[in-house]
Amino acid sequence: MSNAVTRFLGDSPLRVLVKLIILSIIVGMIMSFFGWRPWDVIDAIVAFFERFWDLGFAVIYDSVEYLLVGAAIVVPLFLVFRLLSYRSPRA
Repeated sequence: MSNAVTRFLGDSPLRVLVKLIILSIIVGMIMSFFGWRPWDVIDAIVAFFERFWDLGFAVIYDSVEYLLVGAAIVVPLFLVFRLLSYRSPRA
């Protein structure tokens, strides 16, 4: 079992624990220097995905609007051209 844990972690569990503690202290110092708190980071990530989600639906809404505006011109022209080509005899 210990061999499987070591293989999964990439090193012995104690060494991995020490590395994680040191890295956590360094990251905590950097975050403290910038005045960031863990909840600020989580809130920023959530806000990013909310903006991305809203932007995605805005693109869909704009695309549907473009489709309808374009169809208001294209469909009548298509019908007129079809009617004109239907009436004119072909050689």
